[in-house]
Amino acid sequence: MRLPLPHLFALGLTFLLSVTQAHAFETSAKAAFVMDQTTGTVLLAKNADEAIPPASMSKLMTLFMAFEAVRDGRLTMQEKLPVSEFAMSYGGSTMFLDTTDRVTVADLLRGIIVLSGNDACAVIAETLSPDGTEAGFARLMTRRARQLGMTNSTFANSNGWPMPGHRMSMRDLALLANHLITDFPEFYPMFSETEFAFDGRAPSNTRNRNPLLRLDIGADGLKTGHTSEAGYGLVGSAKQGNRRVIFAISGLGSERERAEVSEQIVSWAFRQFSETAIARQGQRVAEADVWMGKDQRVGLVPAGDINILLPVLARGKVEGEVIYNGPIQAPIAKGTQIAELLLKPEDLPEMRFPLVAEADVAEGGFGVRISTAMSTLFTQFSASESVATQ
Repeated sequence: MRLPLPHLFALGLTFLLSVTQAHAFETSAKAAFVMDQTTGTVLLAKNADEAIPPASMSKLMTLFMAFEAVRDGRLTMQEKLPVSEFAMSYGGSTMFLDTTDRVTVADLLRGIIVLSGNDACAVIAETLSPDGTEAGFARLMTRRARQLGMTNSTFANSNGWPMPGHRMSMRDLALLANHLITDFPEFYPMFSETEFAFDGRAPSNTRNRNPLLRLDIGADGLKTGHTSEAGYGLVGSAKQGNRRVIFAISGLGSERERAEVSEQIVSWAFRQFSETAIARQGQRVAEADVWMGKDQRVGLVPAGDINILLPVLARGKVEGEVIYNGPIQAPIAKGTQIAELLLKPEDLPEMRFPLVAEADVAEGGFGVRISTAMSTLFTQFSASESVATQ
């Protein structure tokens, strides 16, 4: 059932109609997803749910699994791990590990973040794998990704080395970045480290490839990626003031283009949008019909404050709709989610926010049940009579 918004909320939307609107951002990335972490507003979604080769950006999932293991006590930062022949055999970007090494978890994590070490990922993978293999760890990564809501991610290895079936979407990568930032604040500062000279053995591979970290624009993460199949990509984040922006892009043609597009996205996201309050927690925005309840209707209120970003350059509008399947069967407990507020800002992806019951609604007594049954029978009888006379 779809309800028109009540008069009080319509007034709020009338105010929003006067805010200004930016043109949609054009990017040369083949796939992109940009979100404002502070409000949850999706600012850009271009092929965002397409499962594509993620290259080294998929190392973020290996890092997430490692961070969880440290937090849970299954690993310690100073624990030294052995290097297998399989891990040593990886080419591409590496820490130049060999089988004589025993490397601390802390160094391996920095080797993944700063140096993009394929070999470091394999060491972590074999350590945490249920069967001691990278393939086993990849299956574990896929299962954990599903639990996190990453529905377009399937892993075949720990580091993004080109393999059939190793895929992620830009939305999934941004979701993963959000988890890394939110769930592991004690580890997240490592993503802003610009250099790591492991054991002095790889002088040509000591600098973080993230092009934004040295620009003084609030960038503090997260991971670049590149293969000939995937092109150049970046999962990035930047914080300015109270706002944080997270983005994932892929399919760019060069390091230079990746750097330019990434900086453009950060500038656009911070300069072209302003935060707007839509509704406050507990503020009634609509009502829903109740079935067999002591009350016939129940108020619908946001589960929390609803703030979104709106563009600031040209006139636009926000349309709103309350959606629920009803009438809602009594009893209803206060705070139970029973509806959604759908917002459709011009030139931005639609947004959904949970609406909960404003108050308890008890089951109706015998009289309510009888009157409801009689009303239903009358409605059905009237409908059948109407059909019969046609």
